[in-house]
Amino acid sequence: MPQWLQWSLIIAGLIAIVLLAVFIRRQMGLLSENRKRQAKAEAFQTNRRQDMIRSVHVIAMAVEEDQIEYSEACLRLKGLLDHIAPELLEQSPFSVFQEVHDQLQHMPTHRARQATETKFVEKMDKERFEVEQKHADAIRRAATAIRHHAFPDGTR
Repeated sequence: MPQWLQWSLIIAGLIAIVLLAVFIRRQMGLLSENRKRQAKAEAFQTNRRQDMIRSVHVIAMAVEEDQIEYSEACLRLKGLLDHIAPELLEQSPFSVFQEVHDQLQHMPTHRARQATETKFVEKMDKERFEVEQKHADAIRRAATAIRHHAFPDGTR
């Protein structure tokens, strides 16, 4: 084999090695960046979950101390539990949150409520108060139970 061909193959091999080393370095950088991004996202999700669990506890304490309407508490707790532990909504005593939500979900809230006729709002309020009275004891028991519930990540 001629010497110029040997040198050409050696140089081609060195170029291939350098190109592969650059490619590997770039891929390692991207992998490291992705790991950092993933860790940041996981930390965000963990903080968000813990914030939701704190909110559940605050709402439950507000129910126990009669500082919130039971219907509002049920709607809020159901929404939070949908994200934290949806399986709890099927278990006693927490199923009352789902039950009250289902009975009240057709009612207008916020801007829709403000845009609704006063007579209709009064009718809805009467219906809402009846639902609250019917389930008051179960709502208080469920609020106490959820406040003491140990969620899967160990947060209480």
